[in-house]
Amino acid sequence: MTQAEQRLGFRPRCGTFDAAFDAWYVYAHFHRPDDPAAFAAVPFSGKGGYHAKGRQFSPTGLPVCAAGYPMPLQFTYTDRTTCLLEHERGKYVCPLRFPEQTADTCPVNHPTWSRRGCVVMMPISVGARLRYTLDRDGDAYKQAYRQRTAVERINSQAVALGIERPHCRNGQAIANLNTLIYTLTNLRMLQRIRRGQRQPTTD
Repeated sequence: MTQAEQRLGFRPRCGTFDAAFDAWYVYAHFHRPDDPAAFAAVPFSGKGGYHAKGRQFSPTGLPVCAAGYPMPLQFTYTDRTTCLLEHERGKYVCPLRFPEQTADTCPVNHPTWSRRGCVVMMPISVGARLRYTLDRDGDAYKQAYRQRTAVERINSQAVALGIERPHCRNGQAIANLNTLIYTLTNLRMLQRIRRGQRQPTTD
């Protein structure tokens, strides 16, 4: 993303990726508190054992337990093993047991109540919360993700024209070939646009 921003000369408001990029730091990168239209459009993968796609959060950003209570943060630590990026991770625990026990039973009879109650281990970054709360059924998400499918179609055209395995002798020849591929791809797009404009409209 740093390289992309340097080439563009500005920071994109939105990014769209496939499910392999469903990670907290991707959402955090595009998050702007003063711009709700800035976000990362990424499908939820459920990788790493996180299957709580519908996880809810309190207004202060705490995960909400099955009984509907915000779960307090017991402690944080630096995680250097479970992610590509070193980050701060937190342990959120049962609000009825921490910092002191305030109930004899769980209102929803959670199966872990007899041991320790609900426990959630997750990054404390805002990106972790956005990963769960992103509205993937909303129009903004769908419109952004359509752009990715268009990019994939363009990539397929470039692959068909030999961009992945160029049979050239030097770097300059490869650069020239790539430029021709980009030009041809854009000309094809322009042709389709003009062809569509000439189509008669019917009621």
